[in-house]
Amino acid sequence: MNIQIAVLCDAATDYSGKMNILGTFDTIVTRQMPAVHPQCTVALRMVFDRTEEGEHKVTVSFVDEDGHSVMPAIDLSVTVQVPTDAIFTSRNFIINIQHMKFQKPGHYAIGVLLNGRLETSIPLQVRLAEGER
Repeated sequence: MNIQIAVLCDAATDYSGKMNILGTFDTIVTRQMPAVHPQCTVALRMVFDRTEEGEHKVTVSFVDEDGHSVMPAIDLSVTVQVPTDAIFTSRNFIINIQHMKFQKPGHYAIGVLLNGRLETSIPLQVRLAEGER
């Protein structure tokens, strides 16, 4: 399995297997804490080869720098079957998140796990705007 895309963005769509991504970011600047980010999307594109055919579980977790969950983990099931005329297949995952609440500034991470194994992590920093407390 190869993760081709793993980003936090403003929005994403899947159009017949093509992923469209709008506004990737890794920093949120806020004027007050706690902060609520109105909407964001985790966009993932994974490529599987023939040896990985079968059922898999993709888990997306969002944690703060102390490892505490910011929201419940999201579990997705994927059935991988490579077409007979191909050597790989890809899957797009678009996870929309509404009203994400951050209790404090700091470093956060979105973990992407396949069958319980961490495959990648998307970093996010939340900062208080200068001059704000």
